[in-house]
Amino acid sequence: MNEEGRGPSAESLLALIGEHRESIRAALDDEQHALLLTRLSALAAAPPDKDMTVRRALQGVRLALRPLPFDHPVRAALDGVRLVAAPPGPATVSEALALIDLLTAAAAAPVPEPVDRAAADPLLREPALSTVEATARCGGAPPPELIRLPDPPHDDRYPEFQFPDCDGNPHEVVLKVNRLLLADIDPQGAASWWLNDNTWLGGAPASLLGRLSDHELVCAATALVEGE
Repeated sequence: MNEEGRGPSAESLLALIGEHRESIRAALDDEQHALLLTRLSALAAAPPDKDMTVRRALQGVRLALRPLPFDHPVRAALDGVRLVAAPPGPATVSEALALIDLLTAAAAAPVPEPVDRAAADPLLREPALSTVEATARCGGAPPPELIRLPDPPHDDRYPEFQFPDCDGNPHEVVLKVNRLLLADIDPQGAASWWLNDNTWLGGAPASLLGRLSDHELVCAATALVEGE
């Protein structure tokens, strides 16, 4: 616990990741480990004096670590870190940079061959709008809260569930939940939450739009983010 009794600090969480880097590498697949490195890079690049930017980047690191088994020491510590508690200090950014070197050395994994992303990633097989279509539905540039899945060399994809069946702007509850899930920095994670079964809600959240209240959907997403 930290001095305020609110769980481990951001710096102690990073230290714990470094301590258990080898077991983290063993527990995560190549894509998950690469995502963790990406999130740490975003944290290392955050301006130390921009508190909100550092908080958002740290949240991205936390989300990238959620695939760890529940009994893993780092996974157990995640729920103790609250971004609304003691803010991460400037050392968080510098420690993230050092941690990247440790995790990169622990990776020792071959570079995967190029693959057909749409065939390999089920999220890219979901019904989606193109950038042109999403822009038309939004009446301008799509808001950053919308899930945007890159699909190089093709156009970006905006999962269709984010919009009503009829022409119109995105669902307000989708934008609110996406902000909680940091869809702008982790679109795959946000899309997975919406499209995969949720035991608490009794189905995939995307399929429950209009059937459950907006409050229930927001509560379910908040529970994930806050580790409840």
